[in-house]
Amino acid sequence: MDKLLYVAMSGAKETLATQEANNYNLANVSTTGFKAALSAFQTRSVTGPGFASRAYATAGSVGFNDTAGEQQTTGNPLDVAIQGSGFIAVQDSAGNEAYTRAGDLHVDASGQLVTAGGRPVLADSGPIAVPPANSVSIGADGTVSVIGLGQTANSIASVGRIKLVNPPVSSLARGGDGLYRTADGSPAEADANVQLAAGVLESSNVNISACLVNMIELSRRFELQIKALHTADENGQASAKLLQSGATG
Repeated sequence: MDKLLYVAMSGAKETLATQEANNYNLANVSTTGFKAALSAFQTRSVTGPGFASRAYATAGSVGFNDTAGEQQTTGNPLDVAIQGSGFIAVQDSAGNEAYTRAGDLHVDASGQLVTAGGRPVLADSGPIAVPPANSVSIGADGTVSVIGLGQTANSIASVGRIKLVNPPVSSLARGGDGLYRTADGSPAEADANVQLAAGVLESSNVNISACLVNMIELSRRFELQIKALHTADENGQASAKLLQSGATG
């Protein structure tokens, strides 16, 4: 019974944690550039005094699905999507460098190129400032060009180049703000091979059908583990009654 309680209790706890990760994916099914979180169950032995056969279940994040989402045409020149692997460098709320696949960019009231969430987009030298202009465009290599107010189409000027990086996916971790960072916190090197397409956005790569099926499966698994806990409790009560009967007989 002791072994049953360990397995059922830990399994129920970790199933709830996995359900939370699954719900997180569902909540971001419409988030631009979102990568589905991955989680997995593992069996671990209970350390300390007792039988070596005691085990419990754990569930944890094993990274994210780096498969590219579908690209949707928007026609907005400041909407960009990375072609293949890579990330756009942005500045997080603490002023540090972080990375995103969300390319829905715009110029804010202060003239900075920012993401939809208000994160400044970085060049190698820092945030990109865009002066008042008739038009703003972004090239395949990340170069931000403008046609200034009162200027003709022949007067195109470059105001910066978006820092595009392509570190190994295994070296990145996603934070609570949805941004990616290197494991040691150091900035990744710019990669000239990363290319952008303008006028399109990368959609979330979450598979809705798979998430819904997983939700049902996890719910059933949780119910099974709760039943196992009740069974262990009933067995314990029956054993106690037998011992009491033996002691009074």
